[in-house]
Amino acid sequence: MQSTSDALDTLIEEFSKLPQIGRKTAQRLAMYITRLPKEEVEKFAGALIETKDKIRFCRICFNITEDDTCRICRSDKRNRNVICVVEEPQDVFALEKTNEYKGLYHVLHGIISPLDGIGPDDIRIKELIERLNENEGAHIEELILALNPTVEGETTILYLSKLLRHLDIKITRIARGIPIGSDIELADEVTLARAMEGRVTV
Repeated sequence: MQSTSDALDTLIEEFSKLPQIGRKTAQRLAMYITRLPKEEVEKFAGALIETKDKIRFCRICFNITEDDTCRICRSDKRNRNVICVVEEPQDVFALEKTNEYKGLYHVLHGIISPLDGIGPDDIRIKELIERLNENEGAHIEELILALNPTVEGETTILYLSKLLRHLDIKITRIARGIPIGSDIELADEVTLARAMEGRVTV
């Protein structure tokens, strides 16, 4: 097909690099951008750059924040006796939308996947251990493993449960209300809430 604009082709190519965005969707998004007023496009571009410049990871839980520590870790309304371990920051967003969980989080930024060359040292497991061994860890009563129900997720749960078994902490996992092979971030609020309520000891 003969291209009519190199700039448009570049924009389509960039959109198609986004997760779950195919070529046709990328083309629709690019065409939508061409119809926007210039000030709207500048506002959109500015939001992208500002996000990239300001976003960092919380030094405690490694969730997304603009400060040294995230709002959840700073909040005095959270239950500081419970930590929920998740794979990615978007899983925190998904669980927060349920309004069921009131504890703290720890974001691993990945899961153990030997086939992809990802081992325990490649994700935030060491930081979790340090957190549990620090003074704060003395107050932790429960560690909830809320990882995606995939082979890699199960491998990570098994590794963590064995690694942490010596600690005087109740280790649970969310119930299997989430279908095998799906992602936490894609689950609806009701399913996530029931899964959290029905968690079981590992």
